[in-house]
Amino acid sequence: MPVSLPAALDPVLPLLRCPSCGEELSPGDGALRCPQRHSFDVARHGYVGLLTGARATSGDDGPMARARREFLAAGRYAPIRRAVANLATEADLAAGRTGRPGRPATVIDVGCGTGYYLAGVLDALPDAVGLGLDTSAHALRAAAKAHERAAAATWDVFRPFPIASEQVDVVLDVFAPRNPAEFHRVLRPSGVLVVVRPFGGHLAELRRQVTQMVTVDPDKERRLHQALDPYFETARTVQVEYTTPLTPREAVDLVLMTPSARHVTEAELSDDGELPEQVTVSVLATAYRRR
Repeated sequence: MPVSLPAALDPVLPLLRCPSCGEELSPGDGALRCPQRHSFDVARHGYVGLLTGARATSGDDGPMARARREFLAAGRYAPIRRAVANLATEADLAAGRTGRPGRPATVIDVGCGTGYYLAGVLDALPDAVGLGLDTSAHALRAAAKAHERAAAATWDVFRPFPIASEQVDVVLDVFAPRNPAEFHRVLRPSGVLVVVRPFGGHLAELRRQVTQMVTVDPDKERRLHQALDPYFETARTVQVEYTTPLTPREAVDLVLMTPSARHVTEAELSDDGELPEQVTVSVLATAYRRR
């Protein structure tokens, strides 16, 4: 029996385009189809499989997705989620609308993971609808259920997005790879891009103890600005910095939900002895406008 289409998918369908030919997509028999008969199945977990061709290898595996889901559910990154939602809300109000007449505001979360930040923005924008894009089927199982107004689909940030041009109100990029040209193309002229990245002493206590952890590149900000400057100008930047307590399980999950999980195992973390009982969180969150 075909899988029924998630209700959250219907309001974002006008945004979607066939990744094979660029035609519009329409629902039918548990899948999305275009006039050229390209078909994209909806998984039983609720996300759409739009990614075709060679499989991307950069997404979360099962243990990483579990660690991310459980750590974020503990609320240790809630201040970051609030900052993202505030920037998206301010941008929406500054534009003087919550969507175009007859169509809700649209939020796309690129590299959405489990949908934690997308859900926060949709809570702050009660008339908006969202779509999370990620390469990880494991993460998308959670993203498809993260919010009643959020749909989810497989996609690789480095490919041209299966989204119509100038139709998106907010693009989120939280601890994720970036594709500035595509961000610019899909955003409406009044749309906003929100980018979150680690800064300074982010997770310093863990990095000192777990030597296999990936470090924060000191050149990251310069490279970010160099990549975005041809397409965007900065509207507002906020620094979110605080210390948060960690249980032993949360400390392990915090390491395992990051790219560092590819360099250290859970067993090795346990062998390292006592992990820190608190950690510094330090990130920059910036809202950008299209040039």
